[in-house]
Amino acid sequence: MGIELNEYRLRREQLMAKIGNGTAIFRSAPMATMHNDVEYVFRQDSDFYYLTGFNEPEAVAILAPHHEEHRFILFLQPKEPEKETWTGYRCGVEGAKEIYGADEAYSIAELDEKLPQYLINADRIYYHLGKDRHFNHVILSHWQRLMSQYQRRGKVPVAIEDTRPITYPMRLVKSTAEIVLMRKAAEISAQAHNRAREFAQPGVYEYQVQAEIEHTFRVKGAMGIAYPSIVASGANACILHYIENDRQMQDQELLLIDAGCSYGYYNGDITRTFPVGGKFTPEQKALYELVLEAQLKAIAEVQPGKPYNEFHDIAVCVLVQGLIDLGLLKGDLEEIIQQEKYKPFYMHRTGHWLGLDVHDVGVYKHNEETWQILQPGHILTVEPGIYISPNIQSAEGQPEVPENWRGIGIRIEDDLLVTETGHEILTAAVPKSVDAMENK
Repeated sequence: MGIELNEYRLRREQLMAKIGNGTAIFRSAPMATMHNDVEYVFRQDSDFYYLTGFNEPEAVAILAPHHEEHRFILFLQPKEPEKETWTGYRCGVEGAKEIYGADEAYSIAELDEKLPQYLINADRIYYHLGKDRHFNHVILSHWQRLMSQYQRRGKVPVAIEDTRPITYPMRLVKSTAEIVLMRKAAEISAQAHNRAREFAQPGVYEYQVQAEIEHTFRVKGAMGIAYPSIVASGANACILHYIENDRQMQDQELLLIDAGCSYGYYNGDITRTFPVGGKFTPEQKALYELVLEAQLKAIAEVQPGKPYNEFHDIAVCVLVQGLIDLGLLKGDLEEIIQQEKYKPFYMHRTGHWLGLDVHDVGVYKHNEETWQILQPGHILTVEPGIYISPNIQSAEGQPEVPENWRGIGIRIEDDLLVTETGHEILTAAVPKSVDAMENK
């Protein structure tokens, strides 16, 4: 299971067709240090991986459609047996051609010497000025040297353009092979959630549940976590990105689990909330049913041809009306929404793109008025929630929240593929009905 070499080639061809006589430059992710000389597990830059499938640090990919001989060039670490003994095998210069289809490959040490030949006849450089300030300086220095020759040569790259407006739309629509990988990531993530629900009970620590989840990821063949697992019991569920996971769970509390695995670099992202002791309190049940209703109605809005914002808007309407009915908000529905007086209870959007990145790339709006239109191949999450912090501060003119509602946090999240006729819920294998949550 994976992406074949020909698909990477076709992606590069598509990008080169878009840049015409330009040259595009992509930098691999660096090795990140955990502490002193101990490094984190390497994770490749997503754009770099999307175009090459190459999974080593210290590399640069050049796409030069105007070059007479070399259109795809890789600069990478050469094979060095002594270093490979410590840090693992490298593809090397020859492997870059044989395995990854590069037209030419060089040692990364030759970048400054060899790069100008791929820039000098380009009309512009395509490069994202990212977090690597040193490499930004390298590219800007080459460009400035070429611009200094403009009066003499007349033809040099006269501008630097960001690559993201090109790569992001490409990545937003998933191919058949990508969808296969994302189905697998969703399947493994679902198995981990189901295991966690069976395992969790009063007296167990959040980190023990986390261990069961992440153990399942690895046993089932995933690379590991897609993001730090959130295992939030009681009032911790009101912290959106809670990752300490060190609290002992108690009876009559809810447990919110937001966790997903990475499989072949593609990610799952699931959230479920259930009672630790197997039974909702009346307040918990009322809020859970409300969030579930909002999610089901939002999911129904995920259809090809619909604007991206519609599933969020319907979720907000359902949540706000429910909070009014429960006496936690008061006033006119439209006015509360327009003035965002619901924000103390629901402060985030109802979903995001999903793919190589958990919060995947792609625009949500083309301008202030025009939203992205959903189309087959888009994959997104639908994840409404209600969070009533113990210290919640009501919006102006809204009632104070009674104590029996405080400390309850609920989110329900699924991953959806937009299809030709509607949508497919990739994470449907994880139950979410009230009965399922109360009967483990």
